[in-house]
Parts: sequence; structure tokens; C-alpha cells
Amino acid sequence: MYSGEVHVGGNAQVKELPNLIVSKLAVGPYDNNSYLLRCRNTGAQLLIDAAAEPDRLRNLIGSDGLTAIVTTHAHGDHWQALAAIVEETGCLSYAPLADAGSIQGPITETLIDGQFIHWGDCALKVLTVGGHTPGCSMLVYNDPVGHEHLFSGDALFPGGVGKTTTPQDFDTLLTGVTAKAFDQLSDLTWVYPGHGNDTTLGRERPHLAEWRQRGW
Repeated sequence: MYSGEVHVGGNAQVKELPNLIVSKLAVGPYDNNSYLLRCRNTGAQLLIDAAAEPDRLRNLIGSDGLTAIVTTHAHGDHWQALAAIVEETGCLSYAPLADAGSIQGPITETLIDGQFIHWGDCALKVLTVGGHTPGCSMLVYNDPVGHEHLFSGDALFPGGVGKTTTPQDFDTLLTGVTAKAFDQLSDLTWVYPGHGNDTTLGRERPHLAEWRQRGW
């Protein structure tokens, strides 16, 4: 049964949805989460954040290849394996427009807020919120027979939003996450963060005012 609890060196956790299979793997010295999304209908695969440990990511991808990698933002712990995986698989590489120039790896296409990324019969919508980095983005999968699934990168975690360095950046991030996730998606939305355990929007929603008041 999927719990969303993974640790570096351990096995992936697998969540099976009607049209999508999500595999979550913890990699690297910063305990990053990489997510492999497999379209059930076509077998096409997409990876969110080729963070580290390319050998373990290769094993996760397997022999069916990779359509694309999406990097959620520019911080180096989220793209250490990007160049190696792109070179080996020949896949496309997407990154937020405002962060693409700071990512040391091949970028095929830059992403803007509201854009859709398609692979197989599945799609992710880009939600760019900024604050954590200029292009910090989340990705939402709208399950046609269920609730939404939000891959939040470093924008949203259990207990708060991602790290920022100025009050202005915090306001940008919290305002963006509130407007584009909490104000648009249901409480059932499952949240897959860039580090650590999963959560839901319903679990976090009661604490928005508290986060705003504390400033982090």
C-alpha cells in the first residue's frame, strides 16, 4: 500500500491510479524526491526532478525509456542527474522559463504558467508561483476519474511553503500557492513534495493564516 514514505537507498513507493502510475524515489544527500509518472494506456514515462543518483533513476525508469524530464526549479539539488539521464535516454527536458538559465543541464523547452505538458495520454498543468526561486513551479495532474494530484516541488510541504530569504519572496510564494493551489483545487488533492512525506491540501488548508502570520 502506498504511504508516500521513502528514504534514500530504499525502494520506490508506487501509487496506482486508473490512468497513471506514480513511483516516488528518494535520492541524494538532500533527500530529494524524484517522481516517475507512467501513462497506463501507452507506457510513456515522464520524470519529475532528476535530482541525483542517476544509476538509481535509470533502474526506476527501466527498459521502456523516458519521454521527458520536468525540473521544478533551479536549485541544484533538483537536477544533479539531469544531464546524465537526458544523454542516456534522449528524452525532452523542460524547465520553468525564469529558472532555465540557472540549470546546468540540457533544456529542450521552457515552461510558463498555465502550460500543459503532454506525454502518452496524460498531461500536467504548470503552476508557476515564484518566491522560492523566480520560476519555482508546481505541476498538477487532473485525474479524469478522481481528485487532483499536485507535484509541488519546493513550493509546498507538510507544515508550510518552501524556504524563502526575504519577506517579499515569502509573500510571493504563499500568495502564489494560495491562489493557484488552495483556491483552485479540492481538499482531496494529494500533494507530492520535493522532499519528505506527502500531504493533502485539506490537511494543510486550516493553517494558511498561521503561515502568513509567522512569515515562513
